[in-house]
Amino acid sequence: MHKCWLLLCLPALGWAQADILARLDKLEAENAKLRAEVASLRAKVDQLVPERLEIAERRIEEQAQAKVEAASKFPIELTGVALFNLFGNSKGAGGVDTPNTASATLNRGAGGLTFRQSIVGLRFHGPVTLFGAKVSGEAFGDFWEGTTEGTGAIPFRLRTAEVRFDWERRTVAVGLMKPLISPRNPTSYATMGITPLTSSGNLWRWQPQVRYEERLGEFKLQGALMQTSEQAGLANPALVALRRPSLELRGAWAKNDRFEFGAGAHVSTSHVSGQSVPSRIVSLDWFAKPWEKLELTAFLFQGENVHHLGSLRQSFRFLADGRVLAVRSRGGWAQASVPLTARLTANLFAGIHDDRNADLLRGQNGRNRTGGANLMFQVAPNVVLGFESLQVRSFFLGLGDRRVNRYDLSLAYLF
Repeated sequence: MHKCWLLLCLPALGWAQADILARLDKLEAENAKLRAEVASLRAKVDQLVPERLEIAERRIEEQAQAKVEAASKFPIELTGVALFNLFGNSKGAGGVDTPNTASATLNRGAGGLTFRQSIVGLRFHGPVTLFGAKVSGEAFGDFWEGTTEGTGAIPFRLRTAEVRFDWERRTVAVGLMKPLISPRNPTSYATMGITPLTSSGNLWRWQPQVRYEERLGEFKLQGALMQTSEQAGLANPALVALRRPSLELRGAWAKNDRFEFGAGAHVSTSHVSGQSVPSRIVSLDWFAKPWEKLELTAFLFQGENVHHLGSLRQSFRFLADGRVLAVRSRGGWAQASVPLTARLTANLFAGIHDDRNADLLRGQNGRNRTGGANLMFQVAPNVVLGFESLQVRSFFLGLGDRRVNRYDLSLAYLF
């Protein structure tokens, strides 16, 4: 009886043994495959670690070379742009390198090579201090005040300077800055010594000021107490008090770094020949990036007596009875920036400054317009080659339109 059961169980035992052997073979194959993958991963890790260590060492060396420590132990960064310009201006330029207006008389043009628009700057970042505020600052200068290269002393000029105290929701800044109500500039390497679209809608003049900003979610409220520079272009500048206090306010709404819309106001009073001449300006500005291939920037203003913010120097005139009349003005500028490729960007811009003709005298510039375009090609990560063409048109009361064309080839090395 037992022999019969044994004979019946032998086939089943054979099948079970075969199944076990098959599973063992499969496990051995999987283990061999895993060992091969582990060996491959170890080889890749051994290869990557030296490369990463080499990259890290290079970055540490670069940072050690780039950082300069001040006496106060704050790290300081040297930054700026070495800028070469080859330019040519048509007749009507008045013989100047960068004309903002066309000359009323057809006189000689201008052309040449210059490095005077190069900019040198310093940035510093301090430790957390002053009730938790992060301290930072910067100062930039250029060589534009000189007339030609390589003559006399170095014509270094301070452009802007700023010290900032940043908290989570607010900022206090002190320095030499652009007007609060006009926060942006057109994009150009052709006109760096003189801000692009000067006298054609861009209120740009750098002036001493103290600013405060409060951030409330997507909104921010800003205020500035500023010292104006009253340069009226008068035959007798002693009639004008050269410095006056002013107040500027601006509110803005921003969304995801793609949209910002702002509105501002400026209030000050000029002292001219013992009389008070009000300066009242309102403004609108915006930045929009609706698509990756398009950026739109614009600024508009309207007011009276606006010359001290960097516009045409004819913002008041004397009447026959001795009274001083504030000239009413309006203007602005706009730019469209289109990245054509990863390295090539096209910028189109235009601006206008329009004074009320009834407030002016015969021969004065009643309307100044500038339009232009440039192409900027990124030759290397810190080298940009640019070509720009623009035209300035000035309408003189009683004389008509005058124009000047300007062409510029620039090579910028950013550091």
